[in-house]
Amino acid sequence: MDIQNFDIHIIGGGVIGLTTAVTLQARGVKVVLLEADEICKGTSSGNAGHLATEQIFPVADASMLRHVPAMLLNPTGPLRLDWRYLPRLMPWAFQLLLNMRAEPFDRIHKSILNLNSSSLDAWQNFATQFDLKQWVHTSGSLLTIEQPTKLSILTDYGKRLNDVGVINHPLTKDEIGEYEPALKNDNLDALYFSKTGHFTNLQAIYNSLATTFHQLGGHVIEHCHVLEAIPNEDSILLKTNQGDMVANKVVLSAGAYSKALAKQLTGVKVPLDTERGYHLMIPNESKRLNMSVSSLDRHFIMTPMEKGLRLAGTVEYAGLDAPPNMQRAHKLLQHAQPMFKEPLNTDDSVPWMGFRPTTVDSLPVIDKIGRVFLNFGHHHLGLTQSVVSARMIAEYYFDEPHTIDPSAYKVSRFKKTR
Repeated sequence: MDIQNFDIHIIGGGVIGLTTAVTLQARGVKVVLLEADEICKGTSSGNAGHLATEQIFPVADASMLRHVPAMLLNPTGPLRLDWRYLPRLMPWAFQLLLNMRAEPFDRIHKSILNLNSSSLDAWQNFATQFDLKQWVHTSGSLLTIEQPTKLSILTDYGKRLNDVGVINHPLTKDEIGEYEPALKNDNLDALYFSKTGHFTNLQAIYNSLATTFHQLGGHVIEHCHVLEAIPNEDSILLKTNQGDMVANKVVLSAGAYSKALAKQLTGVKVPLDTERGYHLMIPNESKRLNMSVSSLDRHFIMTPMEKGLRLAGTVEYAGLDAPPNMQRAHKLLQHAQPMFKEPLNTDDSVPWMGFRPTTVDSLPVIDKIGRVFLNFGHHHLGLTQSVVSARMIAEYYFDEPHTIDPSAYKVSRFKKTR
């Protein structure tokens, strides 16, 4: 493929790559989007659909450590480890543990906050610009707790967030019923987060953006696996299953599959592993809730969508190659049913599994090194942070002042291998 055809090749057509492609193409950049499968059919299709601006802490913290053994032993619990994968996971897990220390933890959480605090406005503006508003609801979300002994934990958590500008307030039981009348609220306490939201039809959003991208002059090549990326002085050679391509510039947004290509393009071995996440889609329950509802006790989330109620959560460490364990998806129902006054209609429920790309410091890599742009590693927050990340890549591309200090997300924070 001729270098003159495009200004930039984006590797990865998930929500990160797609929003970046549309953002650049709308500003006159000639973009080709390379996707190994089909646009947004991977992890982006199965996320919780929650605009999670309130989730500002790293994926692991020291307070969790004492609960890990019980989580691992609980077959319906939020954490599972495939012991066969442990030797490969250990170097990553050790660095994750080091980042639980007070100084890195505080620094990391402030860097997540910097991205999330801009994400709601960014998504609202993006939805207006590209006609997505019907599927982007910013009516808030609930975080619930059922065990009275844990009420102080919920209260302290809410105060901690309010202190750093993540606005929330506690609800009385009557107020919970006003927000979500279907919930069994006799033993329920909750925080309401007003500056969050949810997405009611992810596939419609992705289809609309892909259409917009085409209309703007962008080009998509699906089922295109980038096998190797070789940077040269005046171009980048991409070896793919559809032949060699010569790129002027490249954006790497391949999610969980970014690690090897990042090393080839930058010489940096990014410490990235995958949190395998599951969801269960309940198609007959699209009207049961009004907003996303998370459970602090049960470690999962429920999001109402046009095509059903999505139950999502759990973390599984088993790498990219192990087959999915769909029982983990179905077990989410055991957490959801007790939270409602009336049983859920679970007919025709569909399980799903995908890979969340997670770095050891819970921060994405958003950077520019010569002809290479990097935009991956957003773990649970890919959908939430996608538009902000795309804007940061555009600022790098056009050499504009950054609206968010990019230093915390640079790939240079990790060790170079060459």
